[in-house]
Amino acid sequence: MSGEELIRGSKYEWRPGEHLGGGGFGRVIAVSSEWGDGAAKFVPKAPGAQRELLFEELSDCRNVIPIIDSSETDRHYIIIMPRASQSLREFLNSRGEVLDAGDIVAILNDVAIALADIGGRIVHRDIKPENILLLDGDWQLADFGISRYAEATTGDDTRKYAWTPQYAAPEQWRAERASAATDVYALGVIAFEMLTGSRPFPGPDVHDYRNQHLHDQPPALDGVPASLSALIEEMLFKAAGARPAPSNLQARLARVLESPPLQGLQRLQDANRAEVRRQAERERQTSAQRSEEERRADLAASANSSLTRISEALRVAIVEAAAAAHQTGRPGGDWHLELGPATLSFLRRSAPVRPTWGGWESPAFDLIATAQMRLSIPRTSYGYDGRSHSIWFCDAQSDGEYRWFETAFMVSPLMRASTSAENPFALNDGEESAKALWAGMAEYQAAWPFTPLVVGELDEFLDRWSTWFAEAAQGTLSHPTTMPERTAQGSWRRD
Repeated sequence: MSGEELIRGSKYEWRPGEHLGGGGFGRVIAVSSEWGDGAAKFVPKAPGAQRELLFEELSDCRNVIPIIDSSETDRHYIIIMPRASQSLREFLNSRGEVLDAGDIVAILNDVAIALADIGGRIVHRDIKPENILLLDGDWQLADFGISRYAEATTGDDTRKYAWTPQYAAPEQWRAERASAATDVYALGVIAFEMLTGSRPFPGPDVHDYRNQHLHDQPPALDGVPASLSALIEEMLFKAAGARPAPSNLQARLARVLESPPLQGLQRLQDANRAEVRRQAERERQTSAQRSEEERRADLAASANSSLTRISEALRVAIVEAAAAAHQTGRPGGDWHLELGPATLSFLRRSAPVRPTWGGWESPAFDLIATAQMRLSIPRTSYGYDGRSHSIWFCDAQSDGEYRWFETAFMVSPLMRASTSAENPFALNDGEESAKALWAGMAEYQAAWPFTPLVVGELDEFLDRWSTWFAEAAQGTLSHPTTMPERTAQGSWRRD
């Protein structure tokens, strides 16, 4: 739009002026009309989002920048608001220093009034200093509806416009429903920033912000009134339900600058502050545990999908080569193939692993899921009845790089004579496998190197198990002549 074009709103005609700035979801220009001076925000017409999402009737709410007119072009919706004196970001930059407690409380109180008046009717979702504007002597919230509008778009990359990583609450990082507590959290970040000159979580990358907002404890606020520091710490609780409500913020802010309390009340405030910090730490630990559970669940889902492809590649290859083999079980689950006296089994573990290692020193790597391959034959005169291998989904060789590995175990010949009917044999997580992977000597040891199983590169795996199955079916499968059959040491990481 050129500087000569009028913006024809539903109420007034607006003359465009200077460029005032913009953000992740729209540019802003100065405008004027018979109403007076205003600011016009151009919001792109994003696919999947409706115009109505931008507008909410909040004229009865204090300290909310009103929408005085609107218009649209082929590519944009245009929202016209009164022109504010400055944003909180501009105010903080102009001061060049942290604010005193009185100024901070006044700003927080103005915003708390707006949040309390909204009363759950709408959640802002993107409160930050750029969206808090000084108008008629009060700090007021702007851009209601912009974040909600952005979240409704269908593009995969539009979510980054719906909120700002530096101020986003834990529930936003988890893609959970935003609530009034989400806005309280963002206001807590701003309060911390005004008190200290820096944000509680410094980033700098999106990944860092996510991890910090979900898991880290904000630095302690020292040298400020105990009642104010305790309030801000509560606003930054990881659990949304533990944060103070906007109406509670107002009441507590009103008491922050009162005369110093009596000695007994001061001690009680100090005790309360300590309890707030303990609760914050509990919430941080809960958040970290939840994130870890989500991480493991995502890895387990990926493991399950790739394991199905591995097991089916083996089953289909054997059935095609030995049509007489009797099948039981089901594709995608446990299955058994019988040919003559031999039975080849694939056994999945029903739930993701939460390894305990039986109290023994745990391996350096992270185990997510397990399965087993087992080849059984009638027990021979030498007391041998087959072999089994472990299939583990873990980051055995490179930290954080998860894949399926095949391995197997044996009783250490240095400790005592082997009495296992299977050799080598499979183990799940537990004390026996922990001992086998331990840096020292114990009753068990690895008998097969950790060998990656990669879909599309399974020829050696398929050929080896097909050969063993054929030998078992023909009655020629015997105990390995040497144990371990392949050098296993060094095939998994120890730190």
